[in-house]
Amino acid sequence: MLKVTDLNCYYGAIHAIKGISLEVSEGEIVALIGSNGAGKSTTLRTISGLMKPKTGVINYDGEDISGIPAHKIVGKGLVQVPEGRHVFANLTVLENLELGAYLRKDKEGVARDLRDVFDKFPRLAERKNQISGTLSGGEQQMLAMGRALMSKPKLLLLDEPSMGLAPLLVREIFDIIKEINQDGTTVLLVEQNANMALSIADKAYVLETGRITLSGTAKELAASDEVRKAYLGG
Repeated sequence: MLKVTDLNCYYGAIHAIKGISLEVSEGEIVALIGSNGAGKSTTLRTISGLMKPKTGVINYDGEDISGIPAHKIVGKGLVQVPEGRHVFANLTVLENLELGAYLRKDKEGVARDLRDVFDKFPRLAERKNQISGTLSGGEQQMLAMGRALMSKPKLLLLDEPSMGLAPLLVREIFDIIKEINQDGTTVLLVEQNANMALSIADKAYVLETGRITLSGTAKELAASDEVRKAYLGG
């Protein structure tokens, strides 16, 4: 579904992403793990069209999307939940969710998906008329994910969904990611919490200072001494 080949990205003179290649097949959860500043978020921002790569090809669903604007990429079913959530703080929960469907014309489908989001995230249903800026961090993460689901993604990019959340909420968010995947959405997950990411992923890549240093099935990486020492606290 997604094939990134020899991607190079720069911030001014800084070479942030150094020739990375990765693949995501339909139906998979693929994790991209690594420490802070490794280039994980830059990779997602480039795939979703928020940053232009210097060189390399991003092939999504059989099409080179490397130079396509971000809003057109969303229209093709590739949708990102950004790091830090970025909900529209002065709008209600319901208004945020409706904005997720801004490209869609199928009113019945939108209404059905809204019901599905409220089923997945009962807390959002309880707070649908609440101003989003007054939600807790965990609720805002649920809202950011719900808003992305309203655009009917085929491939969902999740950037640090567990950041700043209490352990109990982290588990809940990861259970929901598994459920979203079981419902038919492919997931590319960027996550500093390597333990949680590898526990739900099919395969994973390790990114260090802009380069992929290891890749394999999630089980293989979870068992690797190198990964355990660097990311799993063992």
